[in-house]
Amino acid sequence: SDHMENICGYLMKYTNLVTGWQYRYFVLNNDAGLLEYFVNEQSRHLKPRGTLQLAGAVISPSDEDSHTFTVNAASGEQYKLRATDAKERQHWVSRLQICTQHHTEAIGKNNPPLKSRSFSLASQGSANSPGVQRRPSQNAVSFFSVGHHRLPTGKRVPIMQPDHLVDVREMMSQAEGQQRDLIRSIECLPASGHLTSLDQDLLMLKATSMATMNCLNDCFHILQLQHASQQKGSLPAGTTISWLEPKVSLANHFKNGTAQNFPAEINKPASVREEQSIAEPCQLTREPEEINPDEELEDICDDKEDDLGAVEEQRSVILHLLSQLKLGMDLTRVVLPTFILEKRSLLEMYADFMSHPDLFVAITNGSSAEERMIRFVEYYLTSFHEGRKGAIAKKPYNPIIGETFHCSWRMPKGSTDAGTNSSAHAPSEQGTLPKDPEGQGEPDYYTVKFVAEQVSHHPPVSGFYAECVERNMCVNAHVWTKSKFLGMSIGVTMVGEGVLHLLEHGEEYTFSLPCAYARSILTVPWVELGGKVNINCAKTGYSASINFHTKPFYGGKLHRVTGEVKQNMTNTVVCRVQGEWNSVLEFTYSNGETKYVDLTKLSVTRKRVRPLEKQGPFESRRLWQHVTESLRDGDIDKATEHKRALEERQRNEERLRAETETPWCTKYFLKDGDGWVYHKPLWKTVCAAQTQQTDSN
Repeated sequence: SDHMENICGYLMKYTNLVTGWQYRYFVLNNDAGLLEYFVNEQSRHLKPRGTLQLAGAVISPSDEDSHTFTVNAASGEQYKLRATDAKERQHWVSRLQICTQHHTEAIGKNNPPLKSRSFSLASQGSANSPGVQRRPSQNAVSFFSVGHHRLPTGKRVPIMQPDHLVDVREMMSQAEGQQRDLIRSIECLPASGHLTSLDQDLLMLKATSMATMNCLNDCFHILQLQHASQQKGSLPAGTTISWLEPKVSLANHFKNGTAQNFPAEINKPASVREEQSIAEPCQLTREPEEINPDEELEDICDDKEDDLGAVEEQRSVILHLLSQLKLGMDLTRVVLPTFILEKRSLLEMYADFMSHPDLFVAITNGSSAEERMIRFVEYYLTSFHEGRKGAIAKKPYNPIIGETFHCSWRMPKGSTDAGTNSSAHAPSEQGTLPKDPEGQGEPDYYTVKFVAEQVSHHPPVSGFYAECVERNMCVNAHVWTKSKFLGMSIGVTMVGEGVLHLLEHGEEYTFSLPCAYARSILTVPWVELGGKVNINCAKTGYSASINFHTKPFYGGKLHRVTGEVKQNMTNTVVCRVQGEWNSVLEFTYSNGETKYVDLTKLSVTRKRVRPLEKQGPFESRRLWQHVTESLRDGDIDKATEHKRALEERQRNEERLRAETETPWCTKYFLKDGDGWVYHKPLWKTVCAAQTQQTDSN
């Protein structure tokens, strides 16, 4: 209580999507255990605009930035707040937590214990009931039970709980029983006829009822954990606390409500046992490997994603998955069913954004800073169409930590001389690359080399780097993918930054990536991009602002994008762009000229990849080859088995590193502040060469 103090001051409060963040004057009343806010300090004598009871509340600093935090009241109400800096946030968070703890403990002391009663927070249903299938990732609300060793007297040590929680538990038990009866009635319906167990409305009812009970159980678990934490220092001797692991993983996804049984270890294919027994990556060579582009061959792999039939057949699997998710839930640790996967890793998807290397290389050909910025914007907007394969919202493989992907592109030198204008209007087939006779000068083509690495697992962060040595240009980026469940869609935020270096001009262009959304996941799933991204060049003072527009609920176009390039010093707009990022883009320049780019007719340069037999065990295609082959064959069960083996091996390795306190060693990327940088970027190589030449002169 010595540290309890009434504090007040201005904080920003998030209201809604329309009004956004607004300054409000907040007052922490320690005596009453209340957090109140007013429009401003002058209106403090009036009735508060809002009040939160802090008893039983949870105060959570946000991992998005160092200024934001949330106050989650026991009533379910939430305040999302933002301080001016990290120091002020810490001050508010610590004072709120002290006040919350004080009043939460006071409630516990004011509730006298009842008679001895043993309890379990696990669901009251049978082990096979859908209502008790839990996510492995539910750390904060994991199954929690309190058991008791028998004392010498043979008596159990009682664990008390407040009377209001007893009443809630009894009502929830009744509701769980009714929900189980509902599920049983649906599952007992015939498989064919007028009303079947696979009726879409009944499946939706089944899923939403399960989701409701799971949500209620989670709330009860949190309350119970808070009560248990109050008594953790005074548990009677002989009491043990056990955490009940989920009996079925989401990896063993459900098909029409029936769990799939995988063969025992001894019956597993040799490829699965091989996946589980590959050595710990840190025990393999972690030295960077120089990939010889001459060993790479033009990629002949052309995996077309399945039509919607496969999605329709797995509707019950999706419903079962949705029943275990809550709005806003982070999907990073949720194992998704295998049939929704693309036949490529996320690292390879980043490489596919480079499928127009001629436009990439042509950026540095711009005769002025203005033209180079416009060329970069044109290249940036043309990259997303090829990066997304097909219209179906499928998901690439989550890369394993230490996974890498290498490839390169070759293009005739003449194809980039004219820049983007030559390839913007009509389809153009890439000509045959001139062959360089052995020992006769340099090749008559440019090479763009690409490398990507999964540098972190939690959070999932990928680093990728591409360079064209002949043109003195390279790009370095790191991306942290954050997925959230949004109801009937899934949102993926691409947190991170990329930097394009044009060494010939001494320019650096920083850029970000838009959010991606998988919409209509119960009907015809499709992908759209959304959000605002910025491109800036500090040296030249040019910047670009690009808006990816999500489709309005009523009307509006799909995949719409607008943007403008401006000179910051004069605030002059030099180029405007509008259109669809997967169809036709219209560029209007300051001189009145207009150019149309039809993305569906742009030529695509196939990447070059080493054959599988020459790839290392942690290169994407070799690592995921058995999953990919099974998906091509349409064997979802086998693909799931191989995928589970890889994920289990990763968990075992992560556990071993934690036990031995062994840090993870990256191979190609080095930590640099909040980002990751390629270990041997072109700008360092060029700088070292120039220094050496100066010294020799």
